[in-house]
Order: sequence, then structure tokens, then C-alpha cells
Amino acid sequence: MGGNIGDRLFYLRSAIYKIGERAGKVLQYSSIYETAPWGVPDQPDFLNQAIEIETNLPPRLLLQELLSIELALGRERNHKWYARTIDIDILLYADQIVAVDDLVIPHPRLSFRRFVLTPLAQIAAQVVHPQLNKTIAMLLSQCEDPLEVKEYQIT
Repeated sequence: MGGNIGDRLFYLRSAIYKIGERAGKVLQYSSIYETAPWGVPDQPDFLNQAIEIETNLPPRLLLQELLSIELALGRERNHKWYARTIDIDILLYADQIVAVDDLVIPHPRLSFRRFVLTPLAQIAAQVVHPQLNKTIAMLLSQCEDPLEVKEYQIT
């Protein structure tokens, strides 16, 4: 998840809290990373973080909860890749592969984005991508995304 509008740290923390309340038990979370925007460069830098949850919700209901949390935290969906308070994506769902109109798991661009792979590798380095048959650590080591991902220092 990530965001680049307003109090970025507040939105990440609030999202974790709300996910724990409404979607499932938060098992672990990565450090927070700061990255340049991907796709549309003329906007503020993002804070990104990966979390692992245990949930009883099937993928589509989980997506609905996450979209509801985004909305509650001020997310507006005006344009693709534009600035936002919070964006919560489902990157993996155990070893399931899902492809329906509004949901694709594993996330289709996961292996191309260093800002996704870096925090994910911190909490799930040995997890195997169910389609690419490579660990998250391997995907990160092979990622050609040139954008810098640096650990965010909370002051």
C-alpha cells in the first residue's frame, strides 16, 4: 500500500488499523519506504509499505473491504497513477491465481515495480510467485525498475 498526499505516515498507519478491524489479522508489516512516483512523475514522493494478513474473506470480498477503507481514508480515483491519500493493492493471496474483471491476483505488475518488491521482500522473501515460479527475493534481484527505493526514517 502507499500514498503521497497529506500526512502519508498517518494514512499508512490508519490503513493498517482499519485492515486489522475489517479485513483480517495483521501478521507482519515491512518497514516504510519512500519512492519517486511511478507512471506520472510530476507529483510528490510516495510512502509504501507491505503487510501480511490472515483473512477469512475470499479475494473479491477482501477487495471490496480494501476499496471501502481507501474511500474512508479520502481516496479519490480520478486518474490512473495520480496522487492519492492511500492505495491498497492485493499483491498475493496465498498461492491462488485470480483473474476476473475487477481483480487480478497476483498483482499483474508486481514483478516490474521495485517500490512493491522491496517492502514485500522484507516480509515474504521466500514466497514463490504462483505464476512466475520465482521467489519474491529473486524477482527483486532481477527487477529492472530504475526508481530508487529508500527506507523512510520516522522522526
